[in-house]
Amino acid sequence: MPATPLLNLAVVMTSFDAGGTERQMIELVRRLDRSRWNLHVACLHARGAWLSRVTDVGPIAEFPITGFRRPDTCRQALAFARWCTRHQIDVVHAADFYTNVFALPAAAFARVPLRIGSRRGVYRDLSLAQLALQRAACACAHAIVANSAAIAAQLQAERIPPDKVVIVPNGLDLAAFRPAPASTRRRRVIMVSNLRPEKGHAVLVDAAVEILQRFPDAHFDVVGAGPELLSIQARLIERGIARAFSLLGQREDVPALLARADIAVLPSHAESLPNAVLEAMAAGLPVVASAVGGVPELIADGRTGCLVPAGDAEALAHRICVLMDDPALGTRLGLAARAEVQARYSFPRMVSAMEALYVHELAKRGRRGPEMAA
Repeated sequence: MPATPLLNLAVVMTSFDAGGTERQMIELVRRLDRSRWNLHVACLHARGAWLSRVTDVGPIAEFPITGFRRPDTCRQALAFARWCTRHQIDVVHAADFYTNVFALPAAAFARVPLRIGSRRGVYRDLSLAQLALQRAACACAHAIVANSAAIAAQLQAERIPPDKVVIVPNGLDLAAFRPAPASTRRRRVIMVSNLRPEKGHAVLVDAAVEILQRFPDAHFDVVGAGPELLSIQARLIERGIARAFSLLGQREDVPALLARADIAVLPSHAESLPNAVLEAMAAGLPVVASAVGGVPELIADGRTGCLVPAGDAEALAHRICVLMDDPALGTRLGLAARAEVQARYSFPRMVSAMEALYVHELAKRGRRGPEMAA
């Protein structure tokens, strides 16, 4: 029997800036089985710290836009549709809100046989106009990938048909995270996150005031970059605790930073399925995180980590102090967290689930996809 010809799969991203969505989609691009798929990558902006991770794989087609209301956006959408036709694209997979709105209608116009959208973030600040754009874009999709049950529920609340939504949790490279030996003294706290208001850095700063009263030798590493940097610095100075914080900026050695830490925190006000929590769990750290979005899908409170109410600096401080006061508890939670990640999350599992989705949806439309490995 002759081999099934490769199908043309296009992944469409906004940019290649460092972030959770970008990490997941870039790993998908890098790990898709090239014996099954002829991969194409398109983007709205060919920029970002992780651009080289994709150019290493192959060329990138750029369709730059500066807003959905600008006339040039229609021209770029038509150019994308022509690009799909020219390359005989069989599957378009858009990565986020902006590429959903841009690429899915254009792919439908080009009669791409299978169109997949994505929702990996919370986006609680979408305007009515943006919600309407999202619904219109999703109407052009055959399936929408959500990375958590919480995001799937939010999509349903935003009037996206539930039968279109498929949950594929995030993955990570387990081999990159090696747990440190059991600690008998836990004083170093780490937070890995872009510096944005919804991530709750102010809550950590306020909690640190109480923590330092009990444990004056505690230290806090904040990893990430973003618009809240000056606000965080000012708050640290105002609280008189700047000496206890290291603002490390954007780093590419996060596994090594986690390996030297004792406790990980993520006091976000909103989350989907945060990579920062997955990575800390993989590193065998006890995690204290807000019980928002998909975080409770990752952490079982008291078994694989600790959950606290969002915005509650007192509760955050209390749980961190408990872990500092009881190193053995932190060890137990960290070991259970790593076992949970090993059992349920990995990049190969995520990529395999995506490939299975493509094949399943193609088959529903009478198109034969590549044979999947047993």
